[in-house]
Amino acid sequence: MTDVSYLLSARDVRERAHQLLALGLDDKLPHFRIDLGKLDAIADLVRDVTSKAYPNGEVPFHSRWRHFVVGSVDRWAAIAEKVEWPDAAARARAEFDLAITSVLLDAGAGAAWRYLDAVTGARIGRSEGLALASLDMFSRGAFSADPADPLRTDAAKLQQLTVADLERGFQVGADNPLVGLEGRVALLRRLGEVVAAKPEIFGTKDAPRPGGLFDQLVAGAVDGHIDAADILQQVLQQLGPIWPSRLTLQGVALGDCWRHASLVTADATTGLVPLHKLSQWLSYSLIEPLQRAGLVVDDIDGLTGLAEYRNGGLFVDGGALVLRDPADAARAHAVDSPLVVEWRALTVALLDRLAALIRVRTGQTPEQLPLARILEGGTWAAGRKLAFERRPDGSPPLTIISDGTVF
Repeated sequence: MTDVSYLLSARDVRERAHQLLALGLDDKLPHFRIDLGKLDAIADLVRDVTSKAYPNGEVPFHSRWRHFVVGSVDRWAAIAEKVEWPDAAARARAEFDLAITSVLLDAGAGAAWRYLDAVTGARIGRSEGLALASLDMFSRGAFSADPADPLRTDAAKLQQLTVADLERGFQVGADNPLVGLEGRVALLRRLGEVVAAKPEIFGTKDAPRPGGLFDQLVAGAVDGHIDAADILQQVLQQLGPIWPSRLTLQGVALGDCWRHASLVTADATTGLVPLHKLSQWLSYSLIEPLQRAGLVVDDIDGLTGLAEYRNGGLFVDGGALVLRDPADAARAHAVDSPLVVEWRALTVALLDRLAALIRVRTGQTPEQLPLARILEGGTWAAGRKLAFERRPDGSPPLTIISDGTVF
């Protein structure tokens, strides 16, 4: 029998992405041509953006925690440092609660939505705005079932979440629309249901809460060490059922996994392309809480680049990915369309190529410059820079029909 669990791994995301890249380099893909000659200029852009953002060369990991820093002030750290945590594990559970909730709310916001930051008075959009909105909700106890302990996310409270709750928290209105609002609420409610149904995973030290995943990971650590890919495996295994019902194989929900006819294997997984973007983004975001709690996270490059529209846009706007039919740039595409699946998979593979090129130019090893730092420095910011240079609203080069649970 086919080992379906292989599709729920970063290794398979990487292998199948590179399989599609190989086909593309042989000019055998239906939607994109590949021009590797453009990677040099893209690498120069990424290095330039990185050096300006981090002139001291100390680039942090790409994670949700970066979005909680506004105007050089780390909003979460300012909150957390005022709390008398019983121990390091208690803070880590709270940080897992925050990261999991915030990341699941982080699918694309659309070009029109903005969040009015009460501290600075700035109107902030996209991922940064979504981060601040979710942090503000979390800090007010919007996800806590215990009024005396606001800095937590409880399964019981998540299951009661309504669209109106999120509309208030995210300042949504007729003049400030948020893409995929209902999908986000449904996702958090399902998170509550899944966490409540697995007290042996999420409730070993407390009432069932997403932060219980911290204890699950600690229990599986060996001499205080855990591989980054194992974080993703636990995220996919324990939280997989929260995702909308899409593809399943042998009764296993495959999450952010899609079909592309060009991907051929000799078993029942033929045609399937796993990407697990939000789950990997979450896994990257769980690394720092684990490190703060004293664990060592190994092989961070065991995770892949993120198949999302900023990284993908970098390669389209940078000329490395060229649409065979230019009219596709003016059409809206469903997330399960072969064109979008192809674009996202090629993005993962090209990020590996780009990372290797940048390391050669800077004389650094994968350990010194892991993909997580290149993404942060990096490719995500460079993709956004190109988007704003080419389109006034900074939208991606391809229009994706999103339900708020993929991008």
